[in-house]
Amino acid sequence: MGSNPMDRGKYGSKIHLITERTGLPLPAGISGANLHDSQALEPLVRGIPPIRSRRGPRRRRPAKLHADKACDNRRLRQWLRSRHITPRIARKGIESSERLGRHRWTIERTMSWPAGCRRLHRRYERKAIHYLAFASIACTLIRYRRPAK
Repeated sequence: MGSNPMDRGKYGSKIHLITERTGLPLPAGISGANLHDSQALEPLVRGIPPIRSRRGPRRRRPAKLHADKACDNRRLRQWLRSRHITPRIARKGIESSERLGRHRWTIERTMSWPAGCRRLHRRYERKAIHYLAFASIACTLIRYRRPAK
């Protein structure tokens, strides 16, 4: 019998994505499987490129951010508000995620697209920077193949 699967001492890597409203991936990041999802949110939000707009100056940040219940903590909510981003995160134990789940399906669908890439399905690279490069290439191909609406 192996070790307890709930001990969070897991091997492997996770790919983290931030997508825009229609599901196109913006920045990609990787972390160890034993890192909590909320710790990867700040670097991803900092890596969001300027938002293209038809008139006026480019926005540097999104207006709203939808996230899992895993990202529900006071420090992250305050950090997002300090950057003028409205957090749309269901609260643990208080709110159901059904209302916010209307927007989550696009993210879940986008998360499944890089998983279909053979190179990302199983990690063959020893260095994390190489794995991140392949994840970024996969996200670029997703953006290239799927025209914006």
